[in-house]
Amino acid sequence: MRRIHYFYLALVLVLIFCTGCREPETRQNQETGPGMENKPERVYERLPEKLQWLTNDTDPVFASADARKGGYFRAALLSFPMTFRVVGPDSNGSFRGAILDNQLSLINLHPNTENIIPELATHWAFGEDKRTMYFKLDPDAKWSDGHPVTAWDYVYTLTFMRSEHIVAPWYNDYYAKEIESVRVFDDHTIGVKSTKAVPDLYLKLGIAPTPEHYFGALDSEFVQKHNWDIVPNTGAYQIHEFKKGRFIKFKRKQDWWAGDKKYFKNRFNVDYVLYTVIRDFNLQWEHFKKGRLDVFGLNLPKYWHDKTRTRVFENGYVNRIWFYNDLERPSHGMWLNQDKKIFEDKRLRHAFAHAMNIEKVIDKVLRGDYFRLAQAFFGYGKYTDYTIVPRQYDIGQVESLMGDAGWKRGKDGIWEKNGQRFFVTITYENDEYMPQLAVLKEDALKAGIELGLEKLDSTAAFKKILEKKHDVAWMGWSTGLRPSYWQGWHSDNAHKPQTNNITNTDDPELDGLIDRYRASLDEQERIGLSLAIQQKIHEIGAYVPTFMVPYVRTGYWRWLVLPEFHGTRMSEGLFDPFSSTVGGLFWIDKTIREQTLEAMKKGIRFESKIIVDAQFKINAAN
Repeated sequence: MRRIHYFYLALVLVLIFCTGCREPETRQNQETGPGMENKPERVYERLPEKLQWLTNDTDPVFASADARKGGYFRAALLSFPMTFRVVGPDSNGSFRGAILDNQLSLINLHPNTENIIPELATHWAFGEDKRTMYFKLDPDAKWSDGHPVTAWDYVYTLTFMRSEHIVAPWYNDYYAKEIESVRVFDDHTIGVKSTKAVPDLYLKLGIAPTPEHYFGALDSEFVQKHNWDIVPNTGAYQIHEFKKGRFIKFKRKQDWWAGDKKYFKNRFNVDYVLYTVIRDFNLQWEHFKKGRLDVFGLNLPKYWHDKTRTRVFENGYVNRIWFYNDLERPSHGMWLNQDKKIFEDKRLRHAFAHAMNIEKVIDKVLRGDYFRLAQAFFGYGKYTDYTIVPRQYDIGQVESLMGDAGWKRGKDGIWEKNGQRFFVTITYENDEYMPQLAVLKEDALKAGIELGLEKLDSTAAFKKILEKKHDVAWMGWSTGLRPSYWQGWHSDNAHKPQTNNITNTDDPELDGLIDRYRASLDEQERIGLSLAIQQKIHEIGAYVPTFMVPYVRTGYWRWLVLPEFHGTRMSEGLFDPFSSTVGGLFWIDKTIREQTLEAMKKGIRFESKIIVDAQFKINAAN
């Protein structure tokens, strides 16, 4: 899921120029009715003159005219989400993306050209102060409960995100320190102002609305009151039905307001998206082979190379596709908690990294299909320091570092000092990681470090990690289109739960670099600071990068149909049902489904189909 919101992105604009002037006016809002008595008076401000309004309706569409509506898309969850809220305690789980992807932003990016394209705004303009953007809202835009989306829903976003009642410190901080105001000029024209000028202002200010008519006045009961609410949204789907611990079903809006808009037409085709909770990855695989799930990820080599040697693949009932993409790489790796005594000393963090035989895992377990990730911010072009080399498995380096720190090998070969052994627990969430971790555990023992392996379900694992109770977290973070450092590496977010600084990094020099990076308006200075930050993070050594996968491999039943181009340059998954920029490209052919099920009963075979699409393949080294 690649949403704009306030992430920094690089793009080239293909824009249509238009100029608009209007006589300034100030008028009071006359809205009345139940629940409006205590609202502050709403005042419309004067719109600046001679704004140059821009739009983009000339980029190529990225959907197929052959797409057909209808059908069920069936997928699986490893665990049920702890809440449907997208802010506040326990909200930052993986299912949050499915909810947010059905909430549109003002603008977004074309997934091939990276030009701005409209979402909830049809036009945009830049203020002379270099801090403000102006947006004309689409008058057709509606919430899923039928209420129109208006300028006041963006004003309410600030009220909502700044409220202590949502118990979301990161959002409180961001919307207070980064977004100064939302100004209203009429019900469909707004200005969003940053607290400071930034190089990528147009993407920082592409915020989403919040339904004021639904939430109203916030209070201390917000978290519990709205834990399982199905909040009105603006996207193509809405949660239709759910049973805790069992399933969540989304339903496509039959009269969705944006269904015929240029960049949304012929997309979001299935009528229902059903997520069933299947808590074991291997059990999900069995459900998939029986046709109870429609797609299954085959990125793991044992699935692509070995487990697909089964009847449903060999008889052509299930297709395979290997699709290369070109985007920033998630930061998969091992995250060391520096609030644990064992990792307070940088020498021990470096020794830990040198005791992890990542290269052996890639060669022996992952069949050489994966690539070694060098650092946490890889694939950002000029903003990435490609000179950084990850620490290699080297027992000699471990010996030197541990000896320098005053540790000695015990009788069992494990490093020890003052009664403490070098033993740490790795928290992970999926049985499929076990073969990789087993290799690391075995070779770490040779280097004198003992690893304990703790497998939790995905929700419990993420909760433990966000509460900073882990020793080592085996996980990855998703990306934006510019490196974002403050959330995960600034001391503002260390030593406290529910923040993304899961290494508890607290380094004044790094803080200073990050603060300067956030404040800088000069692109070359920001690039230099980005490289310096990455070098500093590498020096600190609280993150051990593992793998990157510059492609997606998927098995899918033959009744699922992809466009001829299969996917976009930014496609992280070809069967993403929701994402406004890359999702909803596939559809279900009901005739082929019936034909396939009948053929399976009669033992009729089809030609086995494997697609390799390298149109966006790049050199994995840069």
